[in-house]
Amino acid sequence: MVLKNLDKLANQIRQDIIQELEAAGSGHPGGSLSIVEILTALYFGGILNFDAQNTDDPERDRFILSKAHCCPALYSVFHRLGLIKETELLTLRKLGSRLQGHPDRLKLPFIETSGGSLGQGLSIACGMALSAKMDNSKYRTYVLMSDGEQEEGQTWEAVMTAAHYDLDNLTGIIDLNGLQIDGSTEHVKSLENMRSRYESFGWHVIEVDGHNIQSLINAFHEAEHVHSKPTLILARTIKGKGVSFMENVAEWHGTAPKAEEAERALEELRAKI
Repeated sequence: MVLKNLDKLANQIRQDIIQELEAAGSGHPGGSLSIVEILTALYFGGILNFDAQNTDDPERDRFILSKAHCCPALYSVFHRLGLIKETELLTLRKLGSRLQGHPDRLKLPFIETSGGSLGQGLSIACGMALSAKMDNSKYRTYVLMSDGEQEEGQTWEAVMTAAHYDLDNLTGIIDLNGLQIDGSTEHVKSLENMRSRYESFGWHVIEVDGHNIQSLINAFHEAEHVHSKPTLILARTIKGKGVSFMENVAEWHGTAPKAEEAERALEELRAKI
């Protein structure tokens, strides 16, 4: 898919997110909007080995959304892949819906793992990547983390584990948007020098504009050629990207748009196409 079409697709995914959250009346728009280009590059940019017609292929690449509360973006991706109908998107967070506020693998088997508490995704990813090594399988494992998760101890145990076992088939991505539910990450717990921190633990680190799809694709390809160490992609993003009144506003971390706000957001996004 050409880059122009990927940018258009990213815009459509953002519209899906707004519609999902407005229908639900709750959820997390800020972080869902900030990861759109990352997911677009992975699933539609020729990176992830994932066949929507054969989702349980043992050689498929594994993707874990560690910042699981931002699943509206992932649900939209699966809709665009033909795995979720458009009408089902509007059942987000409804009682009995497959589309819960955090992904549930028992309801959606094409999701690699259920999500919930932050800070666990990288540990799970290490297990998958190590399993591939032990089985001589070629699949790669990707895990998308929030910047707030870097404040959790379990994350750093997993960082050590990945380097210890030379998991060069593992790529971590941090959605570095600088905001979390209690405000800026720098205020809650400083995340400065994140690159040097991961490098000191033995990781290869690539910094990119997290809203530039081509730069993301290039970074993922670079990770494929790194040997004997895991790779981290530091994706610098904007919380609430694409909707002017949501961008860089911490209050939109976990506040769903009301009908009027959703229409304003959709008008902005449609105008950009």
